[in-house]
Amino acid sequence: MTTETQAPIIIFEGVGKAVEVRLDTDRETVWLSQAQMVVLFGRDQSVISRHVGNAYREGELDRETTMQKMHSANSDKPVEFYNLDVIISVGYRVKSHQGTRFRQWATRVLREHLTQGWTLNRQRFEENARELEAALALVRKAAQSPALDAGSGRGLVDIVSRYAQTFLLLQRYDEGLLTEPRAQPGGSLPTLEQARAALDSLKSELMARGEATDLFARDRGDGLASLLGNLDQSVFGEPAYPSVESKAAHLLYFVVKNHPFSDGNKRSAAFLFVDFLHRNGRLLNAAGEPVINDVGLAALTLLVAESDAAHKETMIRLIMNMLAGARE
Repeated sequence: MTTETQAPIIIFEGVGKAVEVRLDTDRETVWLSQAQMVVLFGRDQSVISRHVGNAYREGELDRETTMQKMHSANSDKPVEFYNLDVIISVGYRVKSHQGTRFRQWATRVLREHLTQGWTLNRQRFEENARELEAALALVRKAAQSPALDAGSGRGLVDIVSRYAQTFLLLQRYDEGLLTEPRAQPGGSLPTLEQARAALDSLKSELMARGEATDLFARDRGDGLASLLGNLDQSVFGEPAYPSVESKAAHLLYFVVKNHPFSDGNKRSAAFLFVDFLHRNGRLLNAAGEPVINDVGLAALTLLVAESDAAHKETMIRLIMNMLAGARE
């Protein structure tokens, strides 16, 4: 099929040089030529052509609906363009990380055009981010003033400053592009008995200070056992949660959101989160400082508690980015 339609051109800048992408909001897809896929994936034309051909020969995709010929400014003849389904298929076949980034970017751009009718102005976004960074610098400077009462004020300033880059990530990228950071593989979860013993010790201390009742951290069914079991499960022989950051983030999130205890779920979640980091040597950074202080831990736990379930992945990645950044 040949079309004369001039689809809007948008720019993907995730590779060494920009790739012009044709946006098709009517079909909710984007289009690239084979030459553009060569640039996107960093593979020879013959490799791209072979993978496209295999996708059609194997019946994975239908040529009629996923390919169309369009006129290009660089050619007098119509050029074959392939939609997002083909681009994703080729990306998986060449095992390209760049292909994953492109898929995420394309999905976000399509969603923005379909629901809002416009694409975010990146330059304006970055200007706003720089303004925020400048404001945070002023906050840090003000924090050194003797007039500022210590305690919670300084603690909050410390948290805002310390995690500024993480929150800027949330501003610059939507849920689809807030990627997981470079994480530390592994991470040992406590056994049910170890977790239960640690919580019982905390409960005794809180009750002695009159800060908890006997309902604190009391199991509701097998909630805690199921939660720990899920975090330790494998999928196709690989850990479902393969890193320290991933396990820690999900542990905090699930205890807060799943309410495995009759009372004190948020405090128990924060305690188990810190206990897990301690067990895995991640409670302190390279300088010997805690990766998160009391004020920050309370703020993070409340943020999880108040977050919408639809934003779960964003919250998980936020916590992971915090932990990864604090490690450096």
